[in-house]
Amino acid sequence: MSKAITKKLEAGLQITKMDDILSLTKFRLSLTVVISSVLAYLVSSKIGFSLSNLSLLFTGGLAITGAANGINQVLEKEFDSMMERTKNRPLPSQRMKNSEAVLISGILLVFGTIVLGMINPLTAFLGMSSFILYAFVYTPLKRYSTLSVAVGAIPGALPVLIGVVANEGSITILGITLFMVQFLWQFPHFWAISYLSFDDYNKAGYKLLPKNADGTIDKNLGAYSALYSLLIIPTVLWSFYMGVSTGVISTSLIIFATLVYTWLGIKLQMKPSRQTALTLMFSSFIYLPIVLILFLIG
Repeated sequence: MSKAITKKLEAGLQITKMDDILSLTKFRLSLTVVISSVLAYLVSSKIGFSLSNLSLLFTGGLAITGAANGINQVLEKEFDSMMERTKNRPLPSQRMKNSEAVLISGILLVFGTIVLGMINPLTAFLGMSSFILYAFVYTPLKRYSTLSVAVGAIPGALPVLIGVVANEGSITILGITLFMVQFLWQFPHFWAISYLSFDDYNKAGYKLLPKNADGTIDKNLGAYSALYSLLIIPTVLWSFYMGVSTGVISTSLIIFATLVYTWLGIKLQMKPSRQTALTLMFSSFIYLPIVLILFLIG
């Protein structure tokens, strides 16, 4: 949404309060996160299907994700003002006060937790855990250690586990499988984005990428990306062996898609450039929904 606001500012158009709320909660990103949770719910729907629970999952998940993004921006207001890609957000541009952002985020958090609790207590607990890990562990850790990427991948992967728990009522092998797939997927995805925004992140003091001694990006970043994506294959095979997820054809297609994803990480290793990082980033946007749809079909 910050890009949309930047375009409006460049065009001389007025920024509305709704524009700022959508930007604060990163609405489009939040919607993408919740869609992965909904797909996970549908994957597990062989256990049973409830349209009301699916609606509660979508509504509550969107609210909690928006709340986490809002608190993230409150905590990072000072650093957002240093980066080109975030300086036009409502807080660093002073179109919104901190107190207002906290109030909006707090209302969304309480509302989202109550809504998820209407499905079952475990779903609400996981939703709240995701909020706490993202807002109060991952967000401050970004300025101190590259370990933040691994920590941030936990709340980043919880939506699919939440989707399964919303349907099945407990943490199952299917839920763990989808969680691990999304957890591992995030490393190449996030590193590609960080590679492209390296100068901006450096300016704000974020430690999101492994670096060489001279402060440049680690020359083995592509190899690390390929390794994490490759680890998705044994995860999927384990799930197939346990007989809880996909059939032979779907499993084979997931493995093929993962090998392509891995190859793009290898290409980044062989030729580190903005172009190879862009290719990896855009492929990551396509890869995850394809895999979740294949799980659903399987």
